[in-house]
Amino acid sequence: MRPDDPVRAFVGLGGNQGDVETTLVEALWAVDALPQTTIQRQSAFYRTPAWGKTDQPAFLNAVVELRTRMPAKVLLESLLAIEERFGRVRSDAERWGPRVLDLDLLAYGDAVVDEPGLTLPHPHLHERAFVLVPLAEIAPNLVIPGRGEVASLLAAVDVSGIEAIP
Repeated sequence: MRPDDPVRAFVGLGGNQGDVETTLVEALWAVDALPQTTIQRQSAFYRTPAWGKTDQPAFLNAVVELRTRMPAKVLLESLLAIEERFGRVRSDAERWGPRVLDLDLLAYGDAVVDEPGLTLPHPHLHERAFVLVPLAEIAPNLVIPGRGEVASLLAAVDVSGIEAIP
């Protein structure tokens, strides 16, 4: 791969506040409009039980595969800016709480990064069925650095309560 070749990246989308389906569709348009970035594939939307903090409404989740020339840190900052445009306020005080929109950079090529503000692959990707189910739909053979193949990771988690939205 040449330095100017696009990188294959994966982004998880989710939300459980407001008109979530419309928000996710509009967020997809915003992601696809990022400079030097195009959506290659998109999973279905999935209704998923809340994770971490379970006393809240179910989420809608999806995953997209991108081709991008944006550096990982710039891509992540762009995703966070999209969240803010949709009214997302990130707070360290409440993790895993309700949100209008969540955009997580799950994987960026075969990059392994652990620096302030950026960890790749996403540190909890391998244990979250709400990410693995839609990711396996579009990239079951993807190898997550340090974790293994998506299909194998999915086989190791509880997927009960997750349903595709027709």
